[in-house]
Amino acid sequence: MTTIRPFHFSVVAERAASRREWLAKAQRAQDLGYTTFLVPDHLNYEIDPAVSLMAVADATSLRIGSHVFCNDFRHPLLLARQAANLDLFSEGRFQLGLGCGYFAKEYQQAGIPFDPVGIRISRFEEAIRLIKAYFHQEEVTFTGNYYRVDGTKAAIKAVQTPHPPIYIGGGGKRMLSIAAREADIIGLVARNTPEGLDWASGLPDANREKLKWVRQAAGERFDLIEFSTTIFIAAVTDHPEPVAQQIGNRIGLTGGQALDCMQILIGTTDQISDELQKRRELFGINCIEIVEAHMETLAPVVSRLAGK
Repeated sequence: MTTIRPFHFSVVAERAASRREWLAKAQRAQDLGYTTFLVPDHLNYEIDPAVSLMAVADATSLRIGSHVFCNDFRHPLLLARQAANLDLFSEGRFQLGLGCGYFAKEYQQAGIPFDPVGIRISRFEEAIRLIKAYFHQEEVTFTGNYYRVDGTKAAIKAVQTPHPPIYIGGGGKRMLSIAAREADIIGLVARNTPEGLDWASGLPDANREKLKWVRQAAGERFDLIEFSTTIFIAAVTDHPEPVAQQIGNRIGLTGGQALDCMQILIGTTDQISDELQKRRELFGINCIEIVEAHMETLAPVVSRLAGK
């Protein structure tokens, strides 16, 4: 059993053709009861997370967050300074989501070496230590296998202490173990593969194993961690079984598995609300991230459960 915390709902937004469209989307999310506005970090998306998040912070009272910054796209010292700026100028509303990078095509397009996953994770783990050093030290000196910093002054301080909340998501043991030691919020997510999401890794048995890995690595800090997940597919319907079968056929699951998958919500508003409460009881999931395509679809669920 994990600590039961109130539900918080976030929107994961990716695209907008204009400032007006972008801010209207953020305002709509706020009006619907969402508390946080998250932006991914992909080179093939038009929206830059740092710039777009600052615009949202200026136009709304929403919390903002990266979902997630790819470590290999920026030097961690520069990212730490950027994160401190976002937290300072949003007046303490920033959540720092971090990841090791997984989409090979982006790396190839940008001419960035796509190292084996073990190396990317090792570099990511070292980057987290450097980022935290920026927030904890007046002057940063750091020597690792991948990064070296020699006496850089950490001039910009965040509002939140000791640093903005750090989010790390993962589907594998090593990433979740790092998250258990370093993150304030851990995303229990399906594994990414070259072919896309491994939906079966979002099923209950897999999530029980993920939670076990986190508990083992977190030790005494386990009860301080919040847990989240991202909803990629949602359908509000009075006929959940046939809809689940259709969705399952499309992604390689049975209908029953589609109903149980952590990254999918299917059913009436009542059924979805009950399912989220069940998942919170089983896995401690209280932070629900919803891709913008389903922002309106799940608004009745948000209205019912947010803050409860």
